[in-house]
Amino acid sequence: MKRLTLRERLWRRRPPAPVAAAVALVAVFAAGGLWLSRVPEPLAGEPVVMAAIPENAELITSATSPAEDSELSDSAADSPEDVFDQNATEIVGGEQMDEAPPGVDIAPEDAAAPERHEAMIIVAPHRPLTRAPVEAVTEKTDQGPLPRVASNGKKPFDVYSQVTPLSVTHSDLPKITLVLGGMGLNPRLTRKAIDELPGDVTLGFAPYGDNLQDQVNRARAAGHEILLQVPMEPVGYPGTNPGPSTLLSDVKPEQNLIALQWLMSRFAGYSGITNYMGARLLVSEDALRHVMKEVKSRGLVYLEDASVSMTLSPKVTKDLRLPVQRASMVIDAEPTVPAIQAALARLERDAARNGSVIATGSGLDITIETVAEWAKTLQEKGILLVPVSAAYKGRAT
Repeated sequence: MKRLTLRERLWRRRPPAPVAAAVALVAVFAAGGLWLSRVPEPLAGEPVVMAAIPENAELITSATSPAEDSELSDSAADSPEDVFDQNATEIVGGEQMDEAPPGVDIAPEDAAAPERHEAMIIVAPHRPLTRAPVEAVTEKTDQGPLPRVASNGKKPFDVYSQVTPLSVTHSDLPKITLVLGGMGLNPRLTRKAIDELPGDVTLGFAPYGDNLQDQVNRARAAGHEILLQVPMEPVGYPGTNPGPSTLLSDVKPEQNLIALQWLMSRFAGYSGITNYMGARLLVSEDALRHVMKEVKSRGLVYLEDASVSMTLSPKVTKDLRLPVQRASMVIDAEPTVPAIQAALARLERDAARNGSVIATGSGLDITIETVAEWAKTLQEKGILLVPVSAAYKGRAT
Protein backbone atom coordinates (compact mmCIF):
# COMPACT_ATOMS: atom_id res chain seq x y z
CA MET A 1 0.00 0.00 0.00
CA LYS A 2 1.35 3.34 -1.05
CA ARG A 3 2.34 5.56 1.84
CA LEU A 4 0.72 9.01 1.69
CA THR A 5 2.74 12.11 2.03
CA LEU A 6 2.03 14.71 4.74
CA ARG A 7 0.55 17.04 2.20
CA GLU A 8 -1.82 14.37 0.92
CA ARG A 9 -2.89 13.43 4.44
CA LEU A 10 -3.66 17.05 5.32
CA TRP A 11 -5.59 17.48 2.09
CA ARG A 12 -7.78 14.46 2.87
CA ARG A 13 -8.52 15.92 6.33
CA ARG A 14 -9.52 19.34 5.04
CA PRO A 15 -12.93 20.65 6.40
CA PRO A 16 -15.95 20.73 4.14
CA ALA A 17 -16.30 23.84 1.98
CA PRO A 18 -19.20 25.42 4.01
CA VAL A 19 -17.26 25.11 7.25
CA ALA A 20 -14.18 26.64 5.68
CA ALA A 21 -16.21 29.57 4.36
CA ALA A 22 -17.73 30.23 7.79
CA VAL A 23 -14.31 30.17 9.45
CA ALA A 24 -12.97 32.60 6.87
CA LEU A 25 -15.90 34.97 7.40
CA VAL A 26 -15.39 34.98 11.18
CA ALA A 27 -11.73 35.74 10.64
CA VAL A 28 -12.57 38.69 8.38
CA PHE A 29 -14.99 40.18 10.95
CA ALA A 30 -12.48 39.71 13.74
CA ALA A 31 -9.75 41.42 11.77
CA GLY A 32 -12.06 44.27 10.78
CA GLY A 33 -13.19 44.84 14.36
CA LEU A 34 -9.57 44.93 15.54
CA TRP A 35 -8.74 47.50 12.87
CA LEU A 36 -11.75 49.74 13.69
CA SER A 37 -10.93 49.69 17.40
CA ARG A 38 -7.52 51.17 16.65
CA VAL A 39 -8.72 53.93 14.27
CA PRO A 40 -9.43 57.23 16.14
CA GLU A 41 -12.89 58.70 15.39
CA PRO A 42 -13.91 61.62 17.68
CA LEU A 43 -17.50 61.78 16.36
CA ALA A 44 -18.16 58.05 16.64
CA GLY A 45 -21.68 57.47 17.94
CA GLU A 46 -22.67 61.14 17.55
CA PRO A 47 -25.26 62.30 14.99
CA VAL A 48 -23.67 64.40 12.26
CA VAL A 49 -25.59 66.79 10.00
CA MET A 50 -24.08 68.54 7.02
CA ALA A 51 -25.74 71.91 6.25
CA ALA A 52 -24.96 74.89 4.10
CA ILE A 53 -24.50 78.11 6.08
CA PRO A 54 -26.00 81.17 4.34
CA GLU A 55 -24.37 84.56 4.35
CA ASN A 56 -25.01 86.87 7.30
CA ALA A 57 -28.37 88.62 7.13
CA GLU A 58 -30.15 91.10 9.34
CA LEU A 59 -32.33 89.32 11.91
CA ILE A 60 -35.77 90.87 12.35
CA THR A 61 -37.63 89.98 15.55
CA SER A 62 -40.58 91.35 17.46
CA ALA A 63 -38.14 93.49 19.43
CA THR A 64 -37.02 95.29 16.26
CA SER A 65 -40.08 95.28 14.01
CA PRO A 66 -43.55 96.79 14.48
CA ALA A 67 -46.64 94.68 14.71
CA GLU A 68 -48.10 93.76 11.33
CA ASP A 69 -51.69 94.19 10.22
CA SER A 70 -53.17 90.73 10.12
CA GLU A 71 -56.31 88.73 10.68
CA LEU A 72 -56.31 85.17 11.93
CA SER A 73 -58.61 82.35 11.04
CA ASP A 74 -59.84 79.96 13.71
CA SER A 75 -57.07 77.52 12.82
CA ALA A 76 -54.42 80.21 13.10
CA ALA A 77 -55.64 81.06 16.57
CA ASP A 78 -54.95 77.51 17.75
CA SER A 79 -51.51 78.49 18.99
CA PRO A 80 -51.16 82.20 19.72
CA GLU A 81 -47.66 81.43 21.02
CA ASP A 82 -46.73 80.49 17.43
CA VAL A 83 -48.76 83.22 15.73
CA PHE A 84 -47.63 86.17 17.83
CA ASP A 85 -43.92 86.73 18.22
CA GLN A 86 -44.50 88.89 21.27
CA ASN A 87 -41.74 87.90 23.62
CA ALA A 88 -38.40 89.48 22.94
CA THR A 89 -38.09 89.31 26.71
CA GLU A 90 -36.85 85.95 27.87
CA ILE A 91 -35.04 84.22 30.70
CA VAL A 92 -31.66 82.92 29.58
CA GLY A 93 -29.55 80.44 31.51
CA GLY A 94 -25.91 79.53 31.13
CA GLU A 95 -23.04 81.87 30.35
CA GLN A 96 -23.52 85.59 30.35
CA MET A 97 -23.74 87.18 26.92
CA ASP A 98 -20.89 89.53 26.09
CA GLU A 99 -23.10 91.82 24.03
CA ALA A 100 -26.82 92.44 23.96
CA PRO A 101 -28.96 92.72 20.83
CA PRO A 102 -29.93 96.28 19.88
CA GLY A 103 -32.39 97.78 22.35
CA VAL A 104 -31.92 95.00 24.89
CA ASP A 105 -30.37 95.37 28.32
CA ILE A 106 -28.61 92.53 30.09
CA ALA A 107 -28.68 92.29 33.86
CA PRO A 108 -25.31 93.41 35.28
CA GLU A 109 -23.03 91.01 37.12
CA ASP A 110 -23.59 92.87 40.38
CA ALA A 111 -27.39 92.72 40.12
CA ALA A 112 -29.46 91.80 43.14
CA ALA A 113 -28.88 88.37 44.66
CA PRO A 114 -32.19 86.77 43.56
CA GLU A 115 -31.22 87.22 39.89
CA ARG A 116 -27.87 85.49 40.34
CA HIS A 117 -29.58 82.47 41.85
CA GLU A 118 -32.06 82.08 38.99
CA ALA A 119 -31.36 83.15 35.43
CA MET A 120 -30.12 86.09 33.44
CA ILE A 121 -33.00 88.48 32.70
CA ILE A 122 -33.05 90.17 29.31
CA VAL A 123 -35.39 93.14 29.29
CA ALA A 124 -36.92 94.55 26.11
CA PRO A 125 -39.05 97.63 26.81
CA HIS A 126 -41.63 97.01 24.09
CA ARG A 127 -42.83 93.66 22.69
CA PRO A 128 -45.32 94.22 19.88
CA LEU A 129 -48.73 92.55 20.10
CA THR A 130 -50.87 91.81 17.07
CA ARG A 131 -53.41 94.31 15.83
CA ALA A 132 -57.03 93.99 16.89
CA PRO A 133 -59.61 92.84 16.11
CA VAL A 134 -58.56 89.24 15.47
CA GLU A 135 -61.34 87.68 13.41
CA ALA A 136 -61.32 84.30 15.16
CA VAL A 137 -62.32 85.84 18.49
CA THR A 138 -64.54 88.64 17.20
CA GLU A 139 -68.31 88.75 16.78
CA LYS A 140 -69.27 91.40 14.25
CA THR A 141 -72.34 93.40 15.20
CA ASP A 142 -74.03 96.55 13.95
CA GLN A 143 -72.75 98.52 16.93
CA GLY A 144 -69.17 97.24 16.74
CA PRO A 145 -66.92 94.22 17.41
CA LEU A 146 -67.71 92.03 20.41
CA PRO A 147 -65.30 89.52 21.93
CA ARG A 148 -66.28 85.86 21.59
CA VAL A 149 -64.83 82.41 22.17
CA ALA A 150 -63.51 81.00 18.88
CA SER A 151 -64.97 77.83 17.37
CA ASN A 152 -61.82 75.98 18.45
CA GLY A 153 -62.23 77.11 22.07
CA LYS A 154 -59.59 79.84 22.02
CA LYS A 155 -60.58 82.87 24.12
CA PRO A 156 -59.91 86.58 23.66
CA PHE A 157 -57.89 86.37 26.90
CA ASP A 158 -55.62 83.81 25.22
CA VAL A 159 -55.27 85.68 21.95
CA TYR A 160 -54.90 89.26 23.19
CA SER A 161 -52.55 88.55 26.12
CA GLN A 162 -48.78 88.60 25.98
CA VAL A 163 -47.23 85.13 25.81
CA THR A 164 -45.25 85.54 29.04
CA PRO A 165 -42.55 82.81 29.33
CA LEU A 166 -43.12 80.17 32.01
CA SER A 167 -39.68 81.01 33.32
CA VAL A 168 -41.11 84.42 34.24
CA THR A 169 -44.50 83.38 35.64
CA HIS A 170 -42.88 80.55 37.64
CA SER A 171 -39.89 82.59 38.78
CA ASP A 172 -39.14 83.11 42.47
CA LEU A 173 -38.38 86.77 41.77
CA PRO A 174 -40.91 89.30 43.15
CA LYS A 175 -43.47 90.27 40.50
CA ILE A 176 -45.46 93.51 40.18
CA THR A 177 -48.47 94.04 37.91
CA LEU A 178 -49.40 97.66 37.30
CA VAL A 179 -52.54 98.83 35.46
CA LEU A 180 -52.95 102.50 34.56
CA GLY A 181 -56.48 103.48 33.51
CA GLY A 182 -58.28 106.40 31.92
CA MET A 183 -56.63 105.82 28.53
CA GLY A 184 -58.36 106.96 25.36
CA LEU A 185 -59.97 110.04 26.84
CA ASN A 186 -57.00 112.38 26.42
CA PRO A 187 -54.99 111.55 23.27
CA ARG A 188 -51.89 113.40 24.50
CA LEU A 189 -51.74 111.56 27.81
CA THR A 190 -52.56 108.26 26.14
CA ARG A 191 -49.70 108.71 23.68
CA LYS A 192 -47.38 109.70 26.52
CA ALA A 193 -48.24 106.56 28.48
CA ILE A 194 -47.74 104.36 25.41
CA ASP A 195 -44.38 105.89 24.55
CA GLU A 196 -42.81 106.39 27.97
CA LEU A 197 -43.97 103.37 29.98
CA PRO A 198 -42.46 99.91 29.51
CA GLY A 199 -44.66 97.49 27.60
CA ASP A 200 -45.29 95.35 30.69
CA VAL A 201 -47.41 98.15 32.18
CA THR A 202 -51.02 97.26 31.33
CA LEU A 203 -53.29 100.07 30.12
CA GLY A 204 -57.00 100.39 30.93
CA PHE A 205 -59.05 102.12 28.23
CA ALA A 206 -62.32 103.88 28.93
CA PRO A 207 -65.14 103.09 26.45
CA TYR A 208 -65.45 106.75 25.48
CA GLY A 209 -63.32 108.98 23.29
CA ASP A 210 -62.41 109.22 19.61
CA ASN A 211 -60.43 106.79 17.48
CA LEU A 212 -60.29 104.25 20.30
CA GLN A 213 -59.32 101.31 18.07
CA ASP A 214 -56.39 103.23 16.59
CA GLN A 215 -55.19 104.21 20.07
CA VAL A 216 -55.57 100.65 21.33
CA ASN A 217 -53.61 99.21 18.41
CA ARG A 218 -50.88 101.77 18.91
CA ALA A 219 -50.64 100.71 22.55
CA ARG A 220 -50.58 97.03 21.57
CA ALA A 221 -47.87 97.70 18.99
CA ALA A 222 -45.79 99.09 21.87
CA GLY A 223 -46.39 95.90 23.89
CA HIS A 224 -49.09 97.05 26.31
CA GLU A 225 -51.85 94.65 27.25
CA ILE A 226 -55.29 96.25 27.32
CA LEU A 227 -58.22 96.07 29.74
CA LEU A 228 -61.65 97.58 29.15
CA GLN A 229 -62.79 99.84 31.99
CA VAL A 230 -66.51 99.20 32.54
CA PRO A 231 -68.45 101.97 34.35
CA MET A 232 -70.41 100.53 37.28
CA GLU A 233 -72.93 102.22 39.54
CA PRO A 234 -71.28 104.00 42.50
CA VAL A 235 -72.88 105.17 45.72
CA GLY A 236 -74.65 108.48 45.02
CA TYR A 237 -75.56 107.71 41.40
CA PRO A 238 -76.65 109.64 39.32
CA GLY A 239 -75.14 112.56 41.20
CA THR A 240 -71.86 110.73 40.79
CA ASN A 241 -72.00 109.41 37.24
CA PRO A 242 -69.22 107.27 35.68
CA GLY A 243 -70.56 107.84 32.16
CA PRO A 244 -73.05 106.64 29.52
CA SER A 245 -74.33 103.05 29.75
CA THR A 246 -73.26 102.64 33.36
CA LEU A 247 -74.20 99.20 34.71
CA LEU A 248 -76.87 99.62 37.39
CA SER A 249 -77.96 97.59 40.38
CA ASP A 250 -81.75 98.03 40.17
CA VAL A 251 -82.59 97.45 36.50
CA LYS A 252 -83.63 94.33 34.63
CA PRO A 253 -80.74 92.03 33.66
CA GLU A 254 -81.54 92.59 29.98
CA GLN A 255 -80.91 96.31 30.36
CA ASN A 256 -77.46 95.78 31.86
CA LEU A 257 -76.70 93.20 29.17
CA ILE A 258 -77.52 95.72 26.42
CA ALA A 259 -75.37 98.37 28.14
CA LEU A 260 -72.46 95.94 28.68
CA GLN A 261 -72.47 94.81 25.06
CA TRP A 262 -72.45 98.43 23.91
CA LEU A 263 -69.45 99.13 26.18
CA MET A 264 -67.64 96.01 24.92
CA SER A 265 -68.20 97.00 21.29
CA ARG A 266 -66.34 100.32 21.52
CA PHE A 267 -63.04 98.66 20.52
CA ALA A 268 -61.36 95.25 20.36
CA GLY A 269 -58.08 93.93 21.71
CA TYR A 270 -58.69 93.69 25.46
CA SER A 271 -58.10 90.47 27.41
CA GLY A 272 -60.42 91.33 30.29
CA ILE A 273 -62.50 94.01 31.97
CA THR A 274 -61.99 96.05 35.11
CA ASN A 275 -64.45 98.10 37.11
CA TYR A 276 -64.63 101.87 36.98
CA MET A 277 -66.22 102.88 40.29
CA GLY A 278 -69.02 100.43 41.20
CA ALA A 279 -69.40 100.55 44.98
CA ARG A 280 -73.18 100.07 44.58
CA LEU A 281 -73.25 97.46 41.82
CA LEU A 282 -70.50 95.34 43.38
CA VAL A 283 -72.66 94.66 46.46
CA SER A 284 -75.78 93.86 44.43
CA GLU A 285 -75.40 90.11 43.98
CA ASP A 286 -78.14 89.46 41.44
CA ALA A 287 -77.16 92.31 39.11
CA LEU A 288 -73.46 91.50 39.47
CA ARG A 289 -74.04 87.82 38.71
CA HIS A 290 -75.69 88.55 35.35
CA VAL A 291 -72.88 90.94 34.41
CA MET A 292 -70.11 88.49 35.32
CA LYS A 293 -71.89 85.64 33.55
CA GLU A 294 -71.71 87.63 30.32
CA VAL A 295 -68.03 88.42 30.90
CA LYS A 296 -67.33 84.71 31.39
CA SER A 297 -69.23 83.72 28.24
CA ARG A 298 -67.14 86.18 26.22
CA GLY A 299 -63.84 84.49 27.19
CA LEU A 300 -62.56 87.38 29.31
CA VAL A 301 -61.15 87.75 32.83
CA TYR A 302 -62.08 90.25 35.54
CA LEU A 303 -59.77 92.55 37.48
CA GLU A 304 -61.15 94.55 40.39
CA ASP A 305 -59.32 97.68 41.45
CA ALA A 306 -58.73 98.69 45.05
CA SER A 307 -61.13 101.64 45.05
CA VAL A 308 -64.04 99.60 46.45
CA SER A 309 -63.66 98.12 49.92
CA MET A 310 -66.89 96.07 50.07
CA THR A 311 -67.60 93.73 47.15
CA LEU A 312 -69.37 90.46 46.39
CA SER A 313 -67.25 89.75 43.33
CA PRO A 314 -65.14 87.01 45.01
CA LYS A 315 -68.30 85.01 45.80
CA VAL A 316 -69.97 85.59 42.43
CA THR A 317 -66.89 84.89 40.31
CA LYS A 318 -66.12 81.75 42.30
CA ASP A 319 -69.63 80.43 41.66
CA LEU A 320 -69.27 81.18 37.93
CA ARG A 321 -65.65 79.97 37.78
CA LEU A 322 -64.67 83.29 36.22
CA PRO A 323 -60.93 84.07 36.56
CA VAL A 324 -60.57 87.08 38.87
CA GLN A 325 -57.82 89.07 40.54
CA ARG A 326 -57.98 92.08 42.84
CA ALA A 327 -55.57 94.98 43.12
CA SER A 328 -54.19 95.80 46.55
CA MET A 329 -53.77 99.56 46.16
CA VAL A 330 -54.22 102.65 44.02
CA ILE A 331 -50.76 104.18 43.63
CA ASP A 332 -51.92 107.74 42.90
CA ALA A 333 -54.83 108.12 45.31
CA GLU A 334 -52.79 111.15 46.38
CA PRO A 335 -51.42 112.46 43.05
CA THR A 336 -48.08 113.87 44.20
CA VAL A 337 -44.59 112.61 43.41
CA PRO A 338 -43.68 111.78 47.05
CA ALA A 339 -46.98 109.94 47.62
CA ILE A 340 -46.69 107.94 44.39
CA GLN A 341 -43.07 107.06 45.13
CA ALA A 342 -44.05 105.91 48.61
CA ALA A 343 -46.82 103.75 47.15
CA LEU A 344 -44.40 102.18 44.66
CA ALA A 345 -41.90 101.47 47.44
CA ARG A 346 -44.67 99.73 49.38
CA LEU A 347 -45.48 97.70 46.26
CA GLU A 348 -41.88 96.48 46.17
CA ARG A 349 -42.02 95.40 49.81
CA ASP A 350 -45.37 93.65 49.30
CA ALA A 351 -44.07 91.84 46.21
CA ALA A 352 -40.97 90.68 48.07
CA ARG A 353 -43.11 89.42 50.96
CA ASN A 354 -45.98 87.85 48.98
CA GLY A 355 -44.28 86.91 45.70
CA SER A 356 -46.57 89.07 43.55
CA VAL A 357 -48.78 92.12 43.84
CA ILE A 358 -51.23 94.08 41.65
CA ALA A 359 -51.84 97.82 41.75
CA THR A 360 -53.77 100.34 39.71
CA GLY A 361 -53.42 104.01 38.92
CA SER A 362 -54.56 106.64 36.44
CA GLY A 363 -53.02 108.11 33.31
CA LEU A 364 -52.04 111.46 34.79
CA ASP A 365 -48.85 113.25 33.74
CA ILE A 366 -47.42 112.92 37.23
CA THR A 367 -48.26 109.22 37.47
CA ILE A 368 -46.84 108.35 34.04
CA GLU A 369 -43.59 110.23 34.70
CA THR A 370 -43.09 108.80 38.19
CA VAL A 371 -43.81 105.22 37.10
CA ALA A 372 -41.54 105.54 34.06
CA GLU A 373 -38.58 106.55 36.25
CA TRP A 374 -39.37 103.92 38.87
CA ALA A 375 -39.56 101.13 36.27
CA LYS A 376 -35.95 101.80 35.29
CA THR A 377 -34.79 100.74 38.77
CA LEU A 378 -36.53 97.35 38.93
CA GLN A 379 -33.92 95.28 37.11
CA GLU A 380 -31.15 96.12 39.53
CA LYS A 381 -33.51 95.36 42.42
CA GLY A 382 -34.33 91.91 41.05
CA ILE A 383 -38.03 92.69 40.60
CA LEU A 384 -40.10 91.63 37.58
CA LEU A 385 -42.73 93.93 36.07
CA VAL A 386 -45.31 91.64 34.45
CA PRO A 387 -48.48 92.25 32.39
CA VAL A 388 -51.86 91.65 33.97
CA SER A 389 -52.34 88.31 32.18
CA ALA A 390 -49.39 86.87 34.12
CA ALA A 391 -51.35 87.37 37.34
CA TYR A 392 -53.81 84.73 36.12
CA LYS A 393 -51.09 82.19 35.33
CA GLY A 394 -48.43 80.17 37.12
CA ARG A 395 -47.01 81.36 40.43
CA ALA A 396 -48.04 84.95 39.82
CA THR A 397 -51.56 84.09 40.93
